[in-house]
Amino acid sequence: MIKIGYHASHEQIKPSTLLDYAKLAQDAGFTSGSSSDHFHPWSNRQGESGFAWSWLGAALQATSLDFGVVNAPGQRYNPAIIAQAAATLADMFPERFWLALGTGQALNEHITGEKWPSKADRNARLKECVDIIRALWNGETVSHKGLVTVEEAQLYTRPVVKPLLFGAVVTSKTAEWVGSWADGLLTISQPKDKLREVIDAFRRGGGEGKPMHLKVQLSYAPTLEAARQGAYDQWRSNVFPNNMLTELRMPDQFDAAGEMVNLQEVDRMVRISSDLGQHLDWLQQDVDLGFERLLLHNVNLEQQRFIEDFGQHVLPTLLATDQPINRTVISSPFSA
Repeated sequence: MIKIGYHASHEQIKPSTLLDYAKLAQDAGFTSGSSSDHFHPWSNRQGESGFAWSWLGAALQATSLDFGVVNAPGQRYNPAIIAQAAATLADMFPERFWLALGTGQALNEHITGEKWPSKADRNARLKECVDIIRALWNGETVSHKGLVTVEEAQLYTRPVVKPLLFGAVVTSKTAEWVGSWADGLLTISQPKDKLREVIDAFRRGGGEGKPMHLKVQLSYAPTLEAARQGAYDQWRSNVFPNNMLTELRMPDQFDAAGEMVNLQEVDRMVRISSDLGQHLDWLQQDVDLGFERLLLHNVNLEQQRFIEDFGQHVLPTLLATDQPINRTVISSPFSA
């Protein structure tokens, strides 16, 4: 059954306010949640960076939603610590927590003062972390010296049901590799041809039959102009190729790069519309591609209106049927 999640963006909104939005999302009909895990925001305009792991415990306690988090172990986090943190959440909230692991960005990881590795080394380091986390969840005593180091670690509190480990990817090349070891796929919305390439590569690499989650980047507001300006203000620093997003080190650099971005480029990477029927049509296309969970990230700051309007006009139709939806029956509350 399809699940629709509310994405909590710690780069943009204070954690106390995000907790209120998570509760509002559940009341509005959202059936899942997800969280970013940043040390720095992408942009100084965003201006926040709450600690995801503290927030996740509060969100899981305050709601009945399941939650996942996108995490990059290996530099800022030793994998043994991530194994312990995830095991604790999974023990307190059985079958309500999942973990998506990726190779991260220099923006967050450079704070340790260690060298930022090449992409190949980051992939190898991530696989080491995955193996360490799984070994600890299995009750093994782990000593490992490689691209990460763990010495005589044993996890005494382990969950009865282990969290699913998703691979967080953007490109088809990484998706194919992730298919060989991950329990599922987490990727982001992008042009449909690129998204199909990611899906095909994941399945080709060993992901056939495994669950697929999609983080949907959208901007919804009462008018198209407001939706565009909100996306441009908050997300124009995030539309660059992945090999650039992973290498810049500070929000100032992202802001400088964002000055060269126009509205058309943001529109290519963010689904911008004031038309709820259009958003519903886009989401139905995602379901048709095979995604079983859609995690909606409204990139502008008008979160309450987004939650309430999608809860009233989009989610009931999307969650009620597996059949194609006639978007003409869905009208915006702002239509004349």
